[in-house]
Amino acid sequence: MKIVKSSFYCSLFLLMLITTVSCKETKKEHEIDKKEDAVKEKLTIEKSKFGIMPDSTTIDKFTLKNANGVELNVITYGGRITSLKVPNKDGKFENVIIGFDNLEDYLKDNPFFGALIGRFGNRIAKGKFTLDGTEYNLAINDGPNHLHGGVDGFDRVVWTAEPFEGEDNSSLKLTYLSKDGEEGYPGNLKVTVIYTLTNDNALDVSYEATTDKATVVNLTQHAYFNLTGDFTKDILDHEVMINADAFLPVDATLIPTGDIKNVEGTPFDFRKPNTIGKDINLENEQLSLGKGYDHCWVLNGEKDTMRKVASAYDKSSGRFMEIYTEEPGIQFYTGNFLDSTLPMPKGGTYGHRTGFCLETQQYPDAPNQKDFPSVVLNPGEMYATKTLFKFSVK
Repeated sequence: MKIVKSSFYCSLFLLMLITTVSCKETKKEHEIDKKEDAVKEKLTIEKSKFGIMPDSTTIDKFTLKNANGVELNVITYGGRITSLKVPNKDGKFENVIIGFDNLEDYLKDNPFFGALIGRFGNRIAKGKFTLDGTEYNLAINDGPNHLHGGVDGFDRVVWTAEPFEGEDNSSLKLTYLSKDGEEGYPGNLKVTVIYTLTNDNALDVSYEATTDKATVVNLTQHAYFNLTGDFTKDILDHEVMINADAFLPVDATLIPTGDIKNVEGTPFDFRKPNTIGKDINLENEQLSLGKGYDHCWVLNGEKDTMRKVASAYDKSSGRFMEIYTEEPGIQFYTGNFLDSTLPMPKGGTYGHRTGFCLETQQYPDAPNQKDFPSVVLNPGEMYATKTLFKFSVK
């Protein structure tokens, strides 16, 4: 009887032990599932209405969030980034991209805030180029020149948007068909741009395009950054690095002269981090022409190879931005034409040099400069390039 009784209690004890372990395992698995679900919930894309165009077209806003709380807002008008909230060294999330909080301000004249730029980013001299023996006349919208795709470039069209979520990122696919003859360009150009927000706090921008007729293409993103998160402050104390041994001097209308000048001994040497304000007001012909920095740097490294080409650091907030690209050039612009006339969402106006741009791209006026890399896209070819903006603190 004792043996039987002992076996019974042993069996009962084992059963209770197994049940307890099983419950603990189930609870643990449940907690893991809850954590995974919480992460998935943070990897979200939300769609909302941003405004109505004059022709009654609805403009949507998409909010992409990653697991760390970084938040990206994009609207279908111009594929514009309206805000990007990233943490500072104290963990405080603030917007670091200049923009507006309503469609009406984007419809008015503004310096391409947060926009996708095309067909051709930057300037084309006198709005003309010749391709396969045919001269094409483009819209003139910057003195005597063509700038950023023309009067109604990609920054002023409505893009079709398709959101999708992955395990480690959130993406927004934007598409647009630029018809033959639009702003003077030849060929029906099908364009796809994908914004991807990753869990390591990087914004990946991928561009693709195809055409049914030979044309020229140079796509870029025109975000204005201010890493302080306080747009009442200028950007002159930001430390910028540009991995480039040379830049492209410009003429009085900001068209490249065709020369490629070494940065050594000039205010354009950012191979080691320099504050933007260190040399910006020096007496220098090129700085005078650009009213500050508004030039294209010839990036080191092999074109079409993804490599780190630039960075920006704000000591006050600790925010650090790194830029990787496959492009051969980068336009560094220091908000020289911001003049306190454009409204900020929380009141006040955007003052002089309260934002800077680092636009990865082909060289300006490349269709007219035979010594610059080709920007021609032919039928059967795929235009494909990628740029990545990575954020951290230090």
